Amino acid sequence: MDHLTALKVFRTTAAAGSFAGAARQLGLSAAAVSKNIAELEAHLKVRLINRTTRSMSLTEAGAAYVERLARILDDLDEADAALAPVGASPGGVLRVSAPLTFALTCISPHISAFMARHPNLRLELNLQDTRIDLIGEGYDLAIRGSDRLEDSSLVARELMTMNHVLCGAPGYFAAHGRPAAPEDLKAHECVQFTLSGHANKWTFRRAGRSVAVPIDGRYKVSSSIAVRDALLAGFGLSLVPRIYVEQELAAGRLEAVLEDWEADRTPVYAVYPSRHLAAKTRAFVDFLLERFAVR
Repeated sequence: MDHLTALKVFRTTAAAGSFAGAARQLGLSAAAVSKNIAELEAHLKVRLINRTTRSMSLTEAGAAYVERLARILDDLDEADAALAPVGASPGGVLRVSAPLTFALTCISPHISAFMARHPNLRLELNLQDTRIDLIGEGYDLAIRGSDRLEDSSLVARELMTMNHVLCGAPGYFAAHGRPAAPEDLKAHECVQFTLSGHANKWTFRRAGRSVAVPIDGRYKVSSSIAVRDALLAGFGLSLVPRIYVEQELAAGRLEAVLEDWEADRTPVYAVYPSRHLAAKTRAFVDFLLERFAVR
């Protein structure tokens, strides 16, 4: 048995969900795929795949094995790519974690251009607002928006800064009036984005004066898209990244207030392990810096 070949065959079969699908991807016969997996199971002395005449499924041991195996094979691909000639396109699998709304708004529209630029690269973009264990979960890079990053062994590269705008629907302001000063927010219905570093206190600055307003709204939600929906429905007002509501502001569906005050800002970082930056990771960071510099 060629151990490395058998490992790659097993991983491909697990991803394809069938022996025939793996055979097509690998350019092998279904019999060759079955033989490699059978020999791997014999070597490990454990069944990895449950087989029937019509379907296959991973055993519990198989599911655990392929998860760890994927990281090893990806690292091997990266090691091979590191020896590629200077100027060659980065290759391997790039695993990135990014906040949902930020990724959909600022990253996703540009992914096709990135993939076209790097045809030898595979990208796994995981969109989630919860903080992940970058190293423990096997990610190459995480995008994080934070006023204050936690101390760690990770390296953070600032990509951009999101300016915030206080806004609401015209109908809301017609019914409840417009705040003339930050202190007036105490009389308004404020929608809170709970994952923000300033969810419970909005700070405004002007001419050397700083005003921090405690916020305790009736509606608190962990999605910026949900905040935007509430504003459009006329429920209240909120302090949101301008980039998330640019179209609504331009179309008049939302209106900004207190624009003569400087509101909170949120820096956005690319965070990665404090080791030599792989070519694939550097390519993605450089691409994001290039795109955000255009704004």
